[in-house]
Amino acid sequence: MKAKLFISLMMVSVAGAFAGGLAPAELESVGRKVWQNECAGTRDGLTSWNEGEAFASLGIGHFIWYPAGAKGPFEESFPHLVRFLGGRGVTLPEWLRGASACPWKTKAEFQRDFKGARMEQLRELLATTVALQSEFLAQRMREALPKMLAETSPAARAKVRANFDRLAQSGAGTFALIDYVNFKGEGTSPTERYQGQGWGLLAVLEQMAEKGDPVTAFSKSASEVLARRVRNAPPERREERWLPGWQARVKRYVP
Repeated sequence: MKAKLFISLMMVSVAGAFAGGLAPAELESVGRKVWQNECAGTRDGLTSWNEGEAFASLGIGHFIWYPAGAKGPFEESFPHLVRFLGGRGVTLPEWLRGASACPWKTKAEFQRDFKGARMEQLRELLATTVALQSEFLAQRMREALPKMLAETSPAARAKVRANFDRLAQSGAGTFALIDYVNFKGEGTSPTERYQGQGWGLLAVLEQMAEKGDPVTAFSKSASEVLARRVRNAPPERREERWLPGWQARVKRYVP
């Protein structure tokens, strides 16, 4: 109960502090940069299923959608996006409104249906709602800060909040925050850890240097956290194949 109260109070205190100062065009620009990072800004890339994964990656942020019966350590975010779009008055395809889980069970099944009617409808929906998806990303970021502050130790809270605030003072820092939390999550879920160590935004802010250029410090910390994730990962996941791309992505945060 105390943790929930703390999060509620923090939500009130930060509700207008993040992304609220961005004009709609600026926020959409951030979303398009995320889209570029996730799938080179391509329309086909809005509907993806990455090699070695058990879920579809959809939209500009490659939001995760699990098939029925599939479970994994990563937070499922696509159903939240669907509810957000519906709540904003977007007309959803009928099959999507009634879908409780990803209708494609495997990557092979997903690829076979890549030019099918449902997939084409899904890409059309995602290509025409970039601005709203950008708002969804910003909303997720606003909600991340109180969650992170509630999960970290009292001694670390001041550093996490200060580093977050330093980044939010610039466009480059704002983009880094939005992109990374979408890329690797808040870092508050116990399931998103290997050998007890996480790789989400919380871990990056906790490790980040408090002096110097904040975007450079964030990029360096993110690169180190991702390398640690790969070292800690189960060998059968072969995560070292992804590390060069991950690190290239966070290096681009620095203007």
